[in-house]
Parts: sequence; structure tokens; C-alpha cells
Amino acid sequence: MTPRPLWLLLMHQLPPHPDYFRVKVWRRLKRIGAVALKNSVYVLPNGAEEREDFEWLAREIVAGGGEATLCEANFLTATSDLELAASSTKRRGGQRRRHRPSGALWVTRRGVHVDRIASAWLIRRFIDPAAEFKFVDPTVYEPHDNELRFDMFDAEYTHIGAECTFEVLLDAFELRNDVGLSWIAEIVHDIDCKDDLFERVETVDVTRVLDELYARHRSDEARLDHGGSLFENLYWMLQPG
Repeated sequence: MTPRPLWLLLMHQLPPHPDYFRVKVWRRLKRIGAVALKNSVYVLPNGAEEREDFEWLAREIVAGGGEATLCEANFLTATSDLELAASSTKRRGGQRRRHRPSGALWVTRRGVHVDRIASAWLIRRFIDPAAEFKFVDPTVYEPHDNELRFDMFDAEYTHIGAECTFEVLLDAFELRNDVGLSWIAEIVHDIDCKDDLFERVETVDVTRVLDELYARHRSDEARLDHGGSLFENLYWMLQPG
């Protein structure tokens, strides 16, 4: 009896537009833990749950005007299989719900702007209410074991692909189902990434208020305090109904 192939491969070709569809596919691949083998080729272990994840995504890609091919495969060298297994285990393990820290010291770069202000509000409001924050010069900073870093080089939580840190935190702590937070994420993304991906009507006013906040307050603590109030009010304004 021929052994079952170890891997599932999803090969896709996405339409050039709209941009949000490409971002949506990329996010879905990240959430299911797929490993990028090369451009537009992604790998998962050949299991029932993984097959269902890829099948649903392939249908979405085709429905969105793209092309998708799903197949089983083995690789010809043991090294390739071992490397893929390690990458897949690490990637899929990262998708599991993370334990929420309690009273952690969260570290980020000095001179906070929109993504760091919004992320700090999110952390203290929904992830770690007893969080403390430290602002550092990244050129001389050396991390410590008791710290969690965000929106800085090699941080536990920072930009991944097209996502800003606020979006990464939503994914990591499974907060995407909160509509208000998801809408704030779209505003923060467009201001921080400057790509006008979501084009929410609130973005212009939020940008103006933040610019005034930066000019008025030089200290990072003051920016977090006043910026936190901004995002708290925005959160309640964006509640559905």
C-alpha cells in the first residue's frame, strides 16, 4: 500500500485587484498556519482539518476571481520534510490562543504614535489591565526576560506582513470578533501603514486629533493617557446599533 503523502500544497493566483482581497487571503493563510514554500505556494500537513482549511480557502479564491490548485505531495529529501515539519509546528502552534499576561512590563520605542498608542490602549483595556509600560531607545535597549515588547524590532508583537501591531495583537489574543475593535484596527492600519486600504470615514478626524496630540504632548506617558481616551471614546462610538 502506498503511504499517504505528508503534505498538502495550495498553489494560487490572485487577481491584481481589489487589494483588500489579497490581504484577506494572506490573513487567512497566516491564521491557519500555512507555511510559504515559495511565492503563491503554501504548505500544511496532510490532515483532515488542514485539508478542510485549504479547501475552503481555495473556494474563496476562485469565488473572488482567482485560481487555486490543491494537491498532496512528498519531498525528495528528508531535510525538506524535517524543515517543513518544524516550520509548520511552530507556525500552527503560534495560532493557538495565548494566555493573557497579568501585570506584565510592556516595552516599546520612545516617541509613540498611532500604532503604539492604540496598541497600549488595547493592551490595558482588553489584554492586561494591570500592564505597565516602558519606553526605550531601540539603538541601546537590551531586552529582559520579564518584558513583553511591541511595535519594535524583534518584538513579541509587531508588524507582520501587511498588518500593523494593533492588528497583530487582535489576532494573537482572539479579539477580532469585537466589531468596534476591528473597525478601530482599520483606522489605525490606514494611518500607520499609509496605504488607504480600508478608507473609513473616521480616519481623517482621528488623524487630525492625533496630530494635535503629538504637538501638545511630548512625553510618551501623556500621549498614552490622552490617546487612550481618544480610542476609548472611538470604541464606544463604533459600537453597532
